[in-house]
Amino acid sequence: MNPYQIETRCLQGGYVPGNGEPRAVPIIQSTTFRYDSSESLGRLFDLEENGYFYSRLQNPTCDNVAAKICALEGGTAAMLTSSGMSAVFFSVFNIATCGDHVVCSSTIYGGSFNLFAVTMKKMGVEFTFVHPDCTEEELNAAFRPNTKAVYGETIANPALTVLDIEKFARAAHGHGVPLIVDNTFATPINCQPLRWGADIVVHSTTKYMDGHASALGGCIVDGGNFDWMAHADKFPGLCTPDESYHGLVYAEKFGKEGAYITKATVQLMRDLGACQSPQSAYLLNVGLESLHVRMERHCQNAQAIAEFLQNHPQIEWVNYSGLPDNKYYDLAKKYLPKGSCGVISFGVKGGRAAAEGFMDRLKLITIATHVADARSCCIHPASTTHRQMNDAELVAAGVSPELVRLSVGLENVQDLMDDIAQALA
Repeated sequence: MNPYQIETRCLQGGYVPGNGEPRAVPIIQSTTFRYDSSESLGRLFDLEENGYFYSRLQNPTCDNVAAKICALEGGTAAMLTSSGMSAVFFSVFNIATCGDHVVCSSTIYGGSFNLFAVTMKKMGVEFTFVHPDCTEEELNAAFRPNTKAVYGETIANPALTVLDIEKFARAAHGHGVPLIVDNTFATPINCQPLRWGADIVVHSTTKYMDGHASALGGCIVDGGNFDWMAHADKFPGLCTPDESYHGLVYAEKFGKEGAYITKATVQLMRDLGACQSPQSAYLLNVGLESLHVRMERHCQNAQAIAEFLQNHPQIEWVNYSGLPDNKYYDLAKKYLPKGSCGVISFGVKGGRAAAEGFMDRLKLITIATHVADARSCCIHPASTTHRQMNDAELVAAGVSPELVRLSVGLENVQDLMDDIAQALA
């Protein structure tokens, strides 16, 4: 159990300098590391000792920052990746390969949906998409004998559905598989899915964790609670010998606390190379140091904007779980008692054309393919992030033609309201 509160972990987690060492996490901008003998380097390749030999697998700067995120989420092991998409891919592909099946919430981010429904389908991994509001009976009916994981988002992007983590965890564990939760929008400041039964957490660190649109990145955190060996028949990659490491069995050598992340590092990162750079990790850490302060302000601003939009005559509807009439209000109070995030979705009266016209008239709020940083921005998902979906898939994902996704930043909230008002006028 971490002895410090989460605000302190944002600032001091993951790295403790020694006497005379740098106060800030140092950037170790080196691809390689020197050793005195071939034997000592060989022990690293055999996973007999901890250390660094090539930054494609591990780098001290990246490991320090991963350790901080691990501490924030309450996990046992973590790794950084080059982007949020690579974290999403690695999190699933680490345990589900050709011939396997995954149960997934249907309202996930469009890029993740395309990864699962198109790209990973070509790799032989099949996904069944269920609405997050489904009954437990409907959820359990989606499982198959070859199901290897369940996947969802704490707060879906851009549908903003709130996942009933305990419901999805019960179903996953009842079928002997882990629950993977993308916690990008909530961040560990507002929700820690591992405390509610999730087993693995992923992040696009590009969003709130970085907070300033400075560096791409992703992270995977293992909660260390899922017993892989108890379900060894389902997870041969973790529970049978890996011949590329002289027959090592990850779940035996590294236990349930470290097997999953070790395998993802020494297999997937080794072979696919989606590593985060030390410079990006440094920038990410700078953002993490203010995450707890920024998330509070994001939520305050978003709540005010949501209430403003709800009372505007040219707005069809507003979707924000902080509004008492929102269908996810009660779930948000349970899982997100400190607030959800700074992202709002709403519909402009007049459909697609009206939504696009509204955005074209904004002056302060930027149209950008981004979300969740200090500066406010917006996007029209049906024509951008979700444009690869057909109409039926858009409806299933909770994306309608008039939907605008607004990421409320840290600006003065009255300035933001004034900009929205003039654009609607």
